[in-house]
Amino acid sequence: MAVNYASKYSQNVDERFSTGSLTNGIVNGEFDWIGVSTVNVYSIPTSAMNDYSVSGTNRYGTPEELGNETQEMTLKQDRSFTFTIDRKNYDDTMMVMEAGKALRRQIDEVVIPEVDTYRISTLVAGAPVANVKTLATTKENAYEEFLAVQGILDDNEAPQFGRVVLCTPAYYNKIKLDESFTKKGDMATQIAITGIVGDIDGVPVIKAPTNRFPKNVDFIITNAIVMPSPVKLQEYKIHTDAPGISGWLVEGRVRYDAFVLKEKACAIGVHKSAE
Repeated sequence: MAVNYASKYSQNVDERFSTGSLTNGIVNGEFDWIGVSTVNVYSIPTSAMNDYSVSGTNRYGTPEELGNETQEMTLKQDRSFTFTIDRKNYDDTMMVMEAGKALRRQIDEVVIPEVDTYRISTLVAGAPVANVKTLATTKENAYEEFLAVQGILDDNEAPQFGRVVLCTPAYYNKIKLDESFTKKGDMATQIAITGIVGDIDGVPVIKAPTNRFPKNVDFIITNAIVMPSPVKLQEYKIHTDAPGISGWLVEGRVRYDAFVLKEKACAIGVHKSAE
């Protein structure tokens, strides 16, 4: 990797922007992976309704033993990174190549976006086919398409409380330009005053960079109860003058995963733009 040596450079570093984690608030934290790498969760079916009979011995119907299904959730993502900062490079760049700041930069710009991207792709992959709507989104139909996906979730009897929408900047812009939303929706008055879309019909909006979404996905409506996503191990080390190195060796390891609960997948709604 090239190193730009300082003849007389500013000690301030031109840092790249980072948005931090956008998915920590939409995952289910009720499951515990402490001490294990696999958690099993049971799902129990229901019994069908019968016509009651006023005669015979099985008046309520023929009883059948309730079964159960098990979903196994095993952490598979075991990721790492490493880099060195030679003491000469540190000295000759006016000490701006400081290991602690470099590690913070790695976490903000690489680790967190990777986990976010993985979680979002897991949500999309876990959505039932019937919950995925595909249509080219425009500023004329952005609100209508949002309502259509909401309707799918309503028909599935998915909880209305706790819903959140993750959307791309492009979709966010389109819904701000959709007059059926800005002039008639629940947020019409606030949008007219501030121009800010904080929620859509009571569903909080999280705008995430497009590169964290699978291709062609405009928005996802989900609920925190849907997806456990543990980060089991976050290990970051800075070694000073490690064997064979004059300077700093930085290492990091992150174990994480995300799982859509089978009985709650019906609470995920996805909208994709047509190719």
